[in-house]
Amino acid sequence: MSLIKSISGIRGTIGGAPGQGLTPLDVVKFTAAYATFIRATTTKKSNTIVVGRDARLSGAMVRDLVVGTLCGMGFDVCDIGLASTPTTEVAVTAENACGGLILTASHNPLQWNALKLLNERGEFLSDAEGKQVLAIADNDDFSFAEVTDLGHVYTNTTYNRHHIDSVLALDLVDVEAIKAANLTVAVDAVNSVGGVVIPQLLRALGVSKVIELNCEPTGHFAHTPEPIPENLTDISALVKETGADVGFVVDPDVDRLAIVCDGGAMFGEEYTLVAVADYVLRHTPGATVSNLSSSRALRDVTEAHGCSYTAAAVGEVNVTTEMRRTGAVIGGEGNGGVIYPALHYGRDALVGVALFLTLLAKSGKKVSELRKDYPAYEIYKTKISLSPEMDVDAILNSAKEKFAGERITDIDGVKIDFEDSWVHLRKSNTEPIIRIYAEAHTLELAKSQADRVAELLG
Repeated sequence: MSLIKSISGIRGTIGGAPGQGLTPLDVVKFTAAYATFIRATTTKKSNTIVVGRDARLSGAMVRDLVVGTLCGMGFDVCDIGLASTPTTEVAVTAENACGGLILTASHNPLQWNALKLLNERGEFLSDAEGKQVLAIADNDDFSFAEVTDLGHVYTNTTYNRHHIDSVLALDLVDVEAIKAANLTVAVDAVNSVGGVVIPQLLRALGVSKVIELNCEPTGHFAHTPEPIPENLTDISALVKETGADVGFVVDPDVDRLAIVCDGGAMFGEEYTLVAVADYVLRHTPGATVSNLSSSRALRDVTEAHGCSYTAAAVGEVNVTTEMRRTGAVIGGEGNGGVIYPALHYGRDALVGVALFLTLLAKSGKKVSELRKDYPAYEIYKTKISLSPEMDVDAILNSAKEKFAGERITDIDGVKIDFEDSWVHLRKSNTEPIIRIYAEAHTLELAKSQADRVAELLG
């Protein structure tokens, strides 16, 4: 059993003893703590908190606990049902709510679930704010409402359509161009909420033919849900067999987007943001931001447009904070997370799909040809599993000492920049591991650099 409390929310496996997994008691405690924090900090006169969830098997049970707890704390609840993470973020501001809870463990396997905590802007709590919530929970520093002050629940299942309409209304989304391109698009939604919203979006965008794979929101994930190449063999084969122009894959909460080229090859999850940013910068020049574990290709493309790029610590809230500071017009994370402030400050696969299809339609190129337009980098990803006795800080400090002659960035773990490559080590926010990412112009060099660093760390 696992329970992880981090900048990404409260995430754990379902079942087990309280405090060792995400049990009903833990759900109630952390929801009550969050409600206490919101009550003390919100500037809204609203008494509403939005709740949305992905389709995983524990979703209905966790929703019932969360909704009941929020009502017990005196809040009204807008239950938007099966909804993506970005849809829930959009709903918070549309409802003029004072916060939101997304019930999803994102790319984690089906035995996991999580409470993702949003502020009144529909954005994730900062690290400091999250720590306040955890302190409230640790001290049981919350009090439930009297019977006459209990909250109420109302259901609003219109937000998937609202989100789609908001995407269609963006200036850089060209529905007529997409219609004219007569595209065939395959989509793999891993049997979660993406199966509800992505096909609807594609048809609203004017896609001629939509081929659905794993689009029933049953929560029985058809494959390991993280949208990385080794998990995407079925969609790759489907695109090749059907002659589709492009394939899209989303994770269970639809904040990450992977693209499959015509012919079935992977576009590369790092290049989702790169391609979308290239299109945005052509029309609205400005700054870009990604995290330290993302490809150098975004920096290269940004500078080719005469604009400035900066890197933030890993974590969506860190990226959005840096985007606000720099006034970035586009940003995100190299895991396929596109953040487009013209709509909202959150990773959003719907925005990614719409902007990419507009780019594709207007380019007159195949997806495989578009991919060749961007700098050639390869990222290798591995990890070190952590046992309770391992000292993460000592491991990271050892890396800094052994590579002191290289350029070191330590705002988030340790990133070692070599002349022709880089390696980034950091403790995961969502799993008991140290992630090791490496990038170079060839996969062989990236793997070699990652293995060399891992070996030196013992």
